[in-house]
Amino acid sequence: MTDEELVLLARQGDPDAFDQLVIRHQSAVYRAALAALRVPQDAEEVAQDAFVRAWSNLGRFRGDSSFKTWLLTIAWNCAMSRRRSLLGWLRRAVAMDAVAEPRDRGDSQDTAMAGSEMVRHARQAIQALTPTLRDTLLLAQSGDYSYGEIGAMLRVPVGTVKWRVAEARRKVRQELAGHGYVDAR
Repeated sequence: MTDEELVLLARQGDPDAFDQLVIRHQSAVYRAALAALRVPQDAEEVAQDAFVRAWSNLGRFRGDSSFKTWLLTIAWNCAMSRRRSLLGWLRRAVAMDAVAEPRDRGDSQDTAMAGSEMVRHARQAIQALTPTLRDTLLLAQSGDYSYGEIGAMLRVPVGTVKWRVAEARRKVRQELAGHGYVDAR
């Protein structure tokens, strides 16, 4: 069944149809939240919240975009709201220079690479990007979303997404070149 058919059934009160939509899109929603928050537990909570909001607002889905794009937009908005509230709390609780970035708990291959100086410098360069450039780059680099889907999530035109990705990559390459990585140019 297509997403459109499942949405129609879910609107008619079939909870199994919505369950199928959740199963179909849960990893994409989680990855979008993780790209924004970088903390797996927070991303899981945001993903659940996004599905609850989607279920509650299913009657408002107009079909102007795909269901996946609509759902990812909800997830992204939930993640941004969560990030703003967490950042506000952190600013009130401690000085920002005392806050360490959460560590990524990647797979064993990522863990093996983590010791590399280049990976460390690349992570620092990405972290140094503005949130706007960093978010766009992380969503694009995940490979899970088209530029159109990213544009819908971020509420910007596709051309803006392309520029942000290119600018973020340019800045990361520039930073790596400054550390002597010749191939980064």
